[in-house]
Amino acid sequence: MIDYLIIGSGLAGISFAEVALRNDKSILVLDNNSQNSSKIAGGLYNPVILKRFSEVWQAQEQLAIMNEFYTFLEEKLNCKVDFKSPILRKFFSVEEQNNWFAASDKIALAPFLSTQLISKKYVGIDSPYGYGEVLQTGYVDTALLLNKYREYLKHNNLFQEEAFDYDALKIESDSIHYKNIQAKHIIFAEGFGMHANPYFNQLPLDGTKGELFIIKAPELNLDVIVNTSVFILPLGNDLFKVGATYNWKDKTDLPTEEGKTELVDRIKEIISCDFEIIEHFAGVRPTVKDRRPLVGTHQNYESVHILNGLGTRGVMLGPAMAKALFENIEHQVPLNKEIDINRFLPKGP
Repeated sequence: MIDYLIIGSGLAGISFAEVALRNDKSILVLDNNSQNSSKIAGGLYNPVILKRFSEVWQAQEQLAIMNEFYTFLEEKLNCKVDFKSPILRKFFSVEEQNNWFAASDKIALAPFLSTQLISKKYVGIDSPYGYGEVLQTGYVDTALLLNKYREYLKHNNLFQEEAFDYDALKIESDSIHYKNIQAKHIIFAEGFGMHANPYFNQLPLDGTKGELFIIKAPELNLDVIVNTSVFILPLGNDLFKVGATYNWKDKTDLPTEEGKTELVDRIKEIISCDFEIIEHFAGVRPTVKDRRPLVGTHQNYESVHILNGLGTRGVMLGPAMAKALFENIEHQVPLNKEIDINRFLPKGP
C-alpha cells in the first residue's frame, strides 16, 4: 500500500507530490495531460494586485514557502526554473503615480512597492511618466518545471500516464483501491478537469480562459518584466511572453481570434516597435469566485482529498497550499477557513 495516489501533475499535483516525498511518504502520480493551464501559464509571482494596489492574500507567507520550495527543486532537478526579476508597472498619468505612492505608504504593501520612481528609458516603450517597481517578484518557467518533475517521477517509477476512471475507484474506511493500486489517501489535483469528478464537481470552480503570445520584437530592449493591462516577459533572443486575457464564458483551451485581437491591441498600448507573433496559447485557469483555493477532505470519505482552485497565482499558491493540506491530513492541523472546501458545503441542522 502506498501513502498517496495523486491525480494530476500540474502545479498543484507536483507541489503535493514533493511535499509528501520530503516527508518520506510513498506516492504515485496519474495524469493524461488533458489540462494545460499550468504548462502554458505566465508563471509570474507578484505579491501585489496592481489593478487595485492591494496585497495578495497571505503574500509574505506564500513567498517564504515558495522561495524555499523552488530553490530545493532546482537542486533536486538540476535545472534553473525560478528567475528573480523586477516587475515594473508602467504609469500612464501623474494620477497613477500618486496612487502608487499612496499605496506604498500602507503597512501591508510597503515591503513590496518601491518608493523610487523608475525613469529609465527602454527602447521600444514610450514611458513619459516612468514606472513603479514591485519587489520580491519574478517568474517560474512552469513548462520546464513540470516536464523535469515528470521526468523525475517517471525515472523513479512514480508516474503513470493514463486518464483516471472514477468508476474504478473503491473507497474503504481507511484506504482507497484503484485498479491494482491501494493507497491510504487519494489527492485530486485536476485543475479545470474537476468538473468531471463526481466527488467534488459540486464545488464552484468557475474556470477562466487565458490566452498568451510568444512574440519576437528585435527592437524591444527590455530586461525586466513590464506589467500594465498585460505583462511582457523577456525570454531572451528577442522573444517575449505576453499575456493574458480573461474570458469567463469560453471554457475551451483553443486560441481565438477575439483573444488575439485583444492581446495585439493591448501590446500596442505598451510598446511602440514592430513585433511578430511566434506562438499563440490558450488554457483554462482553475478559478473560484471568492478567489481562494479549494483545499480539503470529502465530507463523507476521510481518504479522499482535493487541492485545486489555484487560479492565476498557482506558482505562489501551490507550495503553500500543498503544505497546508499535507499537515491537515497527517497532523490534523486545521485548514484556514478561507481555503477549506467546507465553506461551500451545506451546514448541518
